[in-house]
Amino acid sequence: MNVLLIGGGGREHALAWKIAQSPLLTKMFAIPGSPGIAEFAECVANISIADNAALVTFARQNAIDLAVIGPEAPLVNGLVDALNDAGIKAFGANKDAAQIEGSKIFAKRLMKKYGIPTAAFEVFDKPDDAKAYIKSQGAPIVIKADGLAAGKGVIVAQTLDEAVNAVDEMKTFGAAGSKIVVEEFMDGEEASVLALTDGETIIPLIAAQDHKRVDDGDKGLNTGGMGAYAPAPIVDAEVSAQVSERILKPTIAALKSEGITYRGCLYAGLMIQNGAAKVVEFNCRFGDPETQVVLPLMEGDLLELMEACADGTLSGKSVSWRESSAVCVIMASGGYPKAYKKNLPIDGVTKAKSLGAMIFHAGTKLSGGELVTSGGRVLGVTTTAPTLREAVDKAYRCVEVIHFDDVHYRRDIAARALK
Repeated sequence: MNVLLIGGGGREHALAWKIAQSPLLTKMFAIPGSPGIAEFAECVANISIADNAALVTFARQNAIDLAVIGPEAPLVNGLVDALNDAGIKAFGANKDAAQIEGSKIFAKRLMKKYGIPTAAFEVFDKPDDAKAYIKSQGAPIVIKADGLAAGKGVIVAQTLDEAVNAVDEMKTFGAAGSKIVVEEFMDGEEASVLALTDGETIIPLIAAQDHKRVDDGDKGLNTGGMGAYAPAPIVDAEVSAQVSERILKPTIAALKSEGITYRGCLYAGLMIQNGAAKVVEFNCRFGDPETQVVLPLMEGDLLELMEACADGTLSGKSVSWRESSAVCVIMASGGYPKAYKKNLPIDGVTKAKSLGAMIFHAGTKLSGGELVTSGGRVLGVTTTAPTLREAVDKAYRCVEVIHFDDVHYRRDIAARALK
């Protein structure tokens, strides 16, 4: 099977690593790919992932049997629809289904209509109205940009001043912030559950916990994710069953009732308190960095499952898991998620691999044959071990041998679970 992987971040590197293990794979291409993905795929950097027509042409010319779309933007942009219209199978949500991430308002209204547990909310398109509502509700309170903001369009405001300022900050997200969702603050512990689905059958994957804030102790700005671990003990068997029966199945059924068949990966970001789970947000794709800890624990053929999702033949398929824990520590550029330097040389990656780490490239490139930084999140250092404590210790041993100027990483990944 010829596969085209869309994307070039850490999530896509993990997907490429797992897909490459499939006996079904003949050849893999990646657009744009990365120095890490290049180990598994032929990378093509001169085509934009926003150019549906060019991507369809490439897929036709290279006899692609299945396209796998990693990031949210091409899904929201209708790439799956364009590929399907050209007779090319794709793993990922179509444009209508991708609204579940592309519009917070769409997702919240869907959940409200079908009784899927989530925080109470109101929608505003005038900042002054949003501020007046916030003042009437008090803090803490949550302010979200309606559209895609690379995982950064959410502000959990602890004070009224912070909340009012957050409304103004939504302007920095352009069109994504032209409408604002204001939600009640939900207390508890967050977790992520990814699920594969063909629009009928749903296979939940092992639960993970992301670390969104940039600094230790969940302090500082929201990021695209500073690390993750799996499995997340907060999602025990009881919570897992509840998530499946009260959230995942009803959401796929709700979309179907709205005339939308959801195929691909559905990501449920959850808040869990006293054994009850509510939806913080849905994403229309694999999580990043959750994918980097979920896939190393998965046994079996991911490519076969992806094809079954695209074909509508997932029924009867299953997933098994290694009896281990996985930890991913994101090594980021100093200053991220705000301004940061690029083109800084990276060394120590080979040594970290020799110590047992999987190194997933999130923001790297080759410059004159040398590996350098090219993004805010640079590397995901992932390790597995029989216990979480061992996996954490191993991950940080590997992190310590990798160097680039002004590196920043959290030192408390999985601390909550270790308690």
